[in-house]
Amino acid sequence: MSTAITFSEYGTPDVLQPSEVSPPEPGPGQVRIRVRAASVNPLDLKIRSGLMAGTIPARFPVTPGLDAAGVVDAVGEGAGASVGDAVLGATTGGSYGEYALLDRPVSKPDALPWDVASSLVTVGLTAARVLAELDVRAGQTLLVHGAAGSVGIIAAQLAVARGVTVVGTVGEHDIERLTTLGALAVSYGDGWVERVRAAAPQGVDSVFDASGAGVLADSVALTGDSELVVTIADMAAARHGVRFSAGGGDRSGESLAELVGLAATGGLTVPVWRTYPLAEAARAHADLEAHRNRGKAVLLP
Repeated sequence: MSTAITFSEYGTPDVLQPSEVSPPEPGPGQVRIRVRAASVNPLDLKIRSGLMAGTIPARFPVTPGLDAAGVVDAVGEGAGASVGDAVLGATTGGSYGEYALLDRPVSKPDALPWDVASSLVTVGLTAARVLAELDVRAGQTLLVHGAAGSVGIIAAQLAVARGVTVVGTVGEHDIERLTTLGALAVSYGDGWVERVRAAAPQGVDSVFDASGAGVLADSVALTGDSELVVTIADMAAARHGVRFSAGGGDRSGESLAELVGLAATGGLTVPVWRTYPLAEAARAHADLEAHRNRGKAVLLP
């Protein structure tokens, strides 16, 4: 038997409890890892609370978690890794536990810390997916709302690396941090439109909303076309004719390997705010729900 965090009903973070479970067995193409780090994502909170019950119905008990990094200890037929390999990737059946299953593991370089490795998967691939949907190209200007958040800060860095001028809305305390990554930072809140126009007098070609802060109408006005705005956080997207982007995309293929390489060589910064023992998963959820974090929260089994 092994330990995992599970919940058997929707509710507050307190429904997350340590449980004794059988380690999962890898199927064809899968590997089982001894988890060294498991990332906590906003979707985990929504699933636990029941907000996603209509889209992602739970089959209780549920082990939360979308991605993890660890050491392979068992392999299924045709798996893309060997016992003893350090890997990361998207999990099947949850990651908040001592063991987890990965469908298409990606090798973890020695230079990439475990907590950063586990933090890269969902947020990195979400950022890359939306940039592709917006067809962001060198020479353009991209506005990123929530540019200091876990997804926004990766999107900003990827776009800057492609030769894109990035303007990001952030809190006052994050202006310097975003600026050091090569973006133009402006504070969010009342007057943000005027501040963006001042920072980018050439105009804005596209908008990536990672904030869900009610900025879609003004973002459409800035670009002049709702097709040039994509959100991952505002459920009112359809009302403004804006695309709501959901889904992991290529969650464990070439895109992830590219992101891993960038992070391992210093070409991509993935901020980890805090690590927690596995038993404190409920506290991690509570901290994220209260918006205390400034970066990723990670569980360490």
